[in-house]
Amino acid sequence: MTETALDWQRLHELKPADFEAAGNRWHAVSSRAGADALRVGQAMSAQLRETQRGDAAEAALRRLDRLHRNFDYVRTECGLIRTTLNGLAADLAEPQRQLRLALDEAAELGFTVRPDGSITYPASTVHTLLGPQATPAGQASPRAALPLDRALSSPIRPLNPHAEKAQALADRIARAVRAAVEIDARYTRTLNGLRAARGLDITAATLRDVRRDTADVRHTASAYLAADVPFDATPAERKAWWDALTDEQRQEFLRIAPDLIGNLDGIPAVTRDQANRAYLPTLIEELAGRPDDASQTKLEALRLLQARLNQPGGLPMYLLGIGDEGNGRAIVAYGNPDTSRNVAAYVPGLGTALDADFVEDTMVRAEDTAIGARDVDPSSAAIIWLGYDAPQSADVMSTGDAERGAPVYSTFMDGLTATNDSADPHLTAVGHSYGSLAVGTAARQPGGIPGVDDIILLGSPGVGVERAEDLGVGRDRVFVGAADNDPVTHLPSKEEFLLAGPGALVYGDVYDKDNDDIYFGKDPASAAFGAQRFAVDPGPRPLMELGGFEAHSQYFTPDKDEVSTQNIASIIGGRPQDLVRKAPR
Repeated sequence: MTETALDWQRLHELKPADFEAAGNRWHAVSSRAGADALRVGQAMSAQLRETQRGDAAEAALRRLDRLHRNFDYVRTECGLIRTTLNGLAADLAEPQRQLRLALDEAAELGFTVRPDGSITYPASTVHTLLGPQATPAGQASPRAALPLDRALSSPIRPLNPHAEKAQALADRIARAVRAAVEIDARYTRTLNGLRAARGLDITAATLRDVRRDTADVRHTASAYLAADVPFDATPAERKAWWDALTDEQRQEFLRIAPDLIGNLDGIPAVTRDQANRAYLPTLIEELAGRPDDASQTKLEALRLLQARLNQPGGLPMYLLGIGDEGNGRAIVAYGNPDTSRNVAAYVPGLGTALDADFVEDTMVRAEDTAIGARDVDPSSAAIIWLGYDAPQSADVMSTGDAERGAPVYSTFMDGLTATNDSADPHLTAVGHSYGSLAVGTAARQPGGIPGVDDIILLGSPGVGVERAEDLGVGRDRVFVGAADNDPVTHLPSKEEFLLAGPGALVYGDVYDKDNDDIYFGKDPASAAFGAQRFAVDPGPRPLMELGGFEAHSQYFTPDKDEVSTQNIASIIGGRPQDLVRKAPR
């Protein structure tokens, strides 16, 4: 950025507003190019397609298409320059503030700051046991210290009380300058990279360069971009923050830092979808560069997810969250959860991770659920929420994953309430298998799950409470689907499991058929629990008919369990009176 070395005088006199003003001029160019791209793409080209035919028209359209790409390239790159300059101004503000504080303190003490950053201080008098003794004036230089041998051989004399203060101030000035120099160098590298190649063609290589430029600006200006994002606020406060931003500010996040807002509860669904679709190729590229098996598993899933998002037809999909932390994150809505009155969010259980099975099976469950609910009420949407690490193996016997996932799920549901257009949206929390424990853990907290009206528990091993009314929505609003041949719903209690061993996972509660305690508490399908049990297909019997755990996995699948899917749809669609009920156990 700077043509000469940045010293404390230049840092002191620096005007960050000048960088912001320059950024505004680049923004004006970007906006003009964006408007021109829009005019070429939507007005000129469209009119030509509608009115002209033939080789000449096709040649003209190709030229217009190239012109459109050029304008769009200018819009993007000039916007990146603007963000970089704003980030530079913001990042330099703190070292400049620290410098000015040190200079003010030096002036108050009567010290003189020299051009090289050293500080001279006046003589003083020190009172000792031998009486008052004069100490000479001196000079403190940043990071200056006597060599050890000189320090040991120097005569002991009273120290000027100003010396320590002067040294501390000199070091503070040096630190501020060093910080500013590092910031200046970092932004200089980024700005030097924002250079267009010669020529008028925007090639595939040029587009790759745009992605690299965007990633570089995102990294360099990360502190500036994240500074005002209300990560610690409530979803309602985040929505208010987003609504108060200018369109220019929103577009800056979407273009350069979509990862900052894509997973932020309280941001509108359409915006989160835009942000996460924009961030998805970057995350795919990052995972492609990691050779470990876990990264490659997530990479395969994200590529499949990207293909699904790009498929035409079907229910509209909204990508509300993605991430590579833990076993991976993905939150996908079928139907717009902000414009739908009825919204359900389904938490999956054991073995769920961001892998190919998630895209090809677990996501399909949410899609089928949305289709069924929309048959009941067209204003319905369903979400698959993989926002936590579901247990993968033996950790399924612990409540730890549920306890960690529950508050995250509650915040997500609070966000759905904050962004929904309806005055009184109807929200349903759906938990399957271990996911029902996560839902139950969230629901039993004071106040329950924010905004949730109904709870559906499917194939549940228990939810950590003894009674349905402990889930915060009233026993009449807790619904349970438990297949007769689903072994997970027949798990013995923890005490019985210790006696039965691993065989209990297959044979169920073999020691006391009348005991309604299962592994994580009272059986939700039992009369003692007090929920509303609905009918589901019994499913194949374990082992004897080689059914294994199939009965545990078909609650969402219309061609395997039509009665279950219809009942789930009735609850989510707001018509529980249409349920086909079943007597509790």
